[in-house]
Amino acid sequence: VKVKIPFGNKYLDAIFSVPEKSSTYGVVLTHGAGGDMNFPHLVSLAAYLASHGVLCLRFTCKGLNIAYRAKAFKAVVEYLKLSEDYRLSRVFLAGRSMGSRAAASVIRQLSQNGDDDDFIQGLVCLSYPLHRPKLQSKLRDDDLLFIRCPVLFVSGSADEMCEKKLLEGVASKMKAPKKIHWIDKANHGMAVKGRTADDVMEEINAQVYTWLTDTVELEQK
Repeated sequence: VKVKIPFGNKYLDAIFSVPEKSSTYGVVLTHGAGGDMNFPHLVSLAAYLASHGVLCLRFTCKGLNIAYRAKAFKAVVEYLKLSEDYRLSRVFLAGRSMGSRAAASVIRQLSQNGDDDDFIQGLVCLSYPLHRPKLQSKLRDDDLLFIRCPVLFVSGSADEMCEKKLLEGVASKMKAPKKIHWIDKANHGMAVKGRTADDVMEEINAQVYTWLTDTVELEQK
């Protein structure tokens, strides 16, 4: 279902992937610095989640300014919160690369402002860009260290923007419950020599879905 979400004096293009039965929780998903919501990995994940009963709203927000992207993400979350068509009790924020940085920024802002009313249940970071290539001395970990809700990282073990030891070091300092799933030999774009893109996406999709359901079950106990 295509929708246009108000954002300031413009609109953000977005698409709902709707499961057959109504879902009590959903995932808000966005792309990295390049591309848009039709990036193949996002389309694949949204379709997988919907086919397993989880509503997914993915959206496009162009722009390389992280504060702008976070503002757009916040507008999408507010839109979903007030939606009459899809009454969700909770959502998970998810993004690929820069999109996951924007999602982390939103969660930190809401918690610092005292606006975290349990609507946002967790964060999914696909290829989190922890540092620029070959610039491991400057880590983009500020938001991650403030987050308290559960976090899933899915990263390639050969990601040139997220060195394995560095992410594991950041994760060890995080206050939030966290899990890292490494895609063996994958780069930042999740390409692995000798494996098809579909095969890699199948692994990612299954990991994300399993973590989401486990997290929701824990919350309900």
